[in-house]
Amino acid sequence: MGTVVSLPETARKVLLCSEAPMAPNGPHEGFASATNRIMQALSPARAKRQGGACATEGAPVTSPQQQTPAGWLSSGVSPQLSTQGAFNPDSNMQDNTSEEPQVASPPGTLTGSKDDSSIPSHLQQSQDQSNAPAGSGSHRNGQLAKQGSLTIVRRSSGKAPRHQASVSSPPPMPSTPPPLSAPDSPGIHEEAALEAVDLAADNLPPVDTPDACDKAALRLRCLLKQLHRGEVPVDLLRRNLQYAARVLEAVYIDETKRLADEDDELSEVQPDAVPHEVREWLASTFTRQLASRQRRADEKPKFRSVAHAIRAGIFVDRIYRRMSSAPLMQFPPEVARALKTLDDWTFDVFALSEAASGQPVKYLGYDLLNRYGIIHKFKVQPQTLENFLCRVEEGYCKYKNPYHNNLHAADVAQTVHYMLCQTGLMNWLSDLEIFATLVAAVVHDLEHTGTTNNFHVMAQSETALLYNDRAVLENHHASATFRILKEEENNILSHLSREEYREFRTLVIDMVLATDMSFHFQQLKNMRNLLTLAEPSIDKSKALSLVLHCCDISHPAKRWTEHHRWTSLLLEEFFLQGDKESELGLPFSPLCDRNNTLVAESQIGFIEFIVEPSMGVCSDMLDYILAPLNSSSTCSTLASTTSIIEEGGEESSSASSTASPAPFVLKKPWTSCLSENKKSWKDQAVKDADARALQKKLEEEAAAAAEADATDEGSEVQNEE
Repeated sequence: MGTVVSLPETARKVLLCSEAPMAPNGPHEGFASATNRIMQALSPARAKRQGGACATEGAPVTSPQQQTPAGWLSSGVSPQLSTQGAFNPDSNMQDNTSEEPQVASPPGTLTGSKDDSSIPSHLQQSQDQSNAPAGSGSHRNGQLAKQGSLTIVRRSSGKAPRHQASVSSPPPMPSTPPPLSAPDSPGIHEEAALEAVDLAADNLPPVDTPDACDKAALRLRCLLKQLHRGEVPVDLLRRNLQYAARVLEAVYIDETKRLADEDDELSEVQPDAVPHEVREWLASTFTRQLASRQRRADEKPKFRSVAHAIRAGIFVDRIYRRMSSAPLMQFPPEVARALKTLDDWTFDVFALSEAASGQPVKYLGYDLLNRYGIIHKFKVQPQTLENFLCRVEEGYCKYKNPYHNNLHAADVAQTVHYMLCQTGLMNWLSDLEIFATLVAAVVHDLEHTGTTNNFHVMAQSETALLYNDRAVLENHHASATFRILKEEENNILSHLSREEYREFRTLVIDMVLATDMSFHFQQLKNMRNLLTLAEPSIDKSKALSLVLHCCDISHPAKRWTEHHRWTSLLLEEFFLQGDKESELGLPFSPLCDRNNTLVAESQIGFIEFIVEPSMGVCSDMLDYILAPLNSSSTCSTLASTTSIIEEGGEESSSASSTASPAPFVLKKPWTSCLSENKKSWKDQAVKDADARALQKKLEEEAAAAAEADATDEGSEVQNEE
């Protein structure tokens, strides 16, 4: 009985890390057609070798090589390597005392395993071809080539989802082979070469070398000749066809990469029209596309075999398990109790700050990243994360602002968490996008000076000069964040690949810059126009930027007690800016004159013209994004429920007739809060108006009384004289 070796998660990612680009239409599709023909020819041989125990008589036999890897890529299920049928059961394949699974290497590679030396090379090759998962095998640059039905997966950009396209099956091969050259024809030398071919030889060149194409072609012609004679052993035919398929697939993938390397206007430039360095400069300077993602030899290890990849994955996984054995950060009991309502729209961030002794960002940020599995998925060390959050908290407390401080950061991060978790938006995002969204929410106002962008521009501050009066504070927030992340003890991104880091950095910068209030109306207008299209395509970066912007101004959409407290803190910060403007001789900015600000009226206008429209557009966007996701999940749930009921017999018809997907309804707790708060402010405005009228009346009476007193005093003086 053979053994089954399961790949760990890390090894699976290593195996699937190099995705071949999607094949465009062109002459090179002949490689795909030829590969499919060869794989079709392998089915009878495999069926004969496996016998009746593996397939029912007359039923089609599907080999592991014929299974597309697309399912693994979409579902995230780890592939397996099966050694069943590949070795003599008596052979010493594994060391029972070893913790590491032993996997045979392809011919021509050295793994350093003591057990591989005892296995004949031709059995090693047979095992690699019969047991490797669909999508494994070497190709150019030592990476892993996709096998099977030749499903090619291509990533068009760092943000776009993965698209898959299967090469269509070719027409059936002719029943009779073409005639070979006669002995007296010019092909007599080829006949001699074919006779000299040793099909049983195992010393074949690697599939990514030019010599492999010649060897594969010669062996195919030799096989064709021997098939015509009817003298080819099945095992010999299978091994040589598998080698030829790997060679053709390597050539096909290499040609596809060359033709589909660029996605923008630069693709029209011939490869030899400009030097490579100039092409890279054009792509990085005049397009939004990142520079070429071709890996250099010193960037990542190149695996020459499946066994090397598996062993490297197991090694990395073991190292991480040892490193991640460090205990997670301990939460005080009061903080743990305060975080129990973290998923609620009515979460009290002021209570958390009091329980956390003024460190809400440290505990809330840590808890959020842990809840979403970010710490484990991206191998973030607990101590490193704690260091990063503490540095961020210090940055928020740098200027001792009444409003733009660590408390505001925690509030926005919790509101973003609600949008991700309670609406289901997290199901639309990748793990990296969730990671970037949470970090952007935590750092979006890092090192805020307590003054507006307009104040910096008018005062000609160093920050305004540095960023040329454009999104002054927002640029500083993003820059300060990545300066902290550059420090090794704070670098929570150390295990991200170069491509992942670029995507993460781009998302965080886009979201933080979108919190600039001067972009507010343009941001809403763009999303409204997009949603009016028949089939809008919403960019994830723009969607997440709108979500963060709405959460940043969402305190009027919270309960009255929290909202009123936030309003008082914000106005105090505005008034402090007004005091600075007065000292500098600058005109007062709106709402910054503490003696002439209508608080209630300003909040009514803020809710009616800013917050309500923003939340409305955000709700429409979430409805469009999430409705298909929730309907598909509902349909799958109903289908599974119906299938279970059908097993009961008579109840199936009635259950199927009554089952219907429920319409998706987005929870909008902010709607009622906005309405109640606006009503409260209107009531407050009436009271304030009455108070101002009364105050004015009292002042007028006092002025009249003072004037009367002055008149009386004047009359008395005149009488005395």
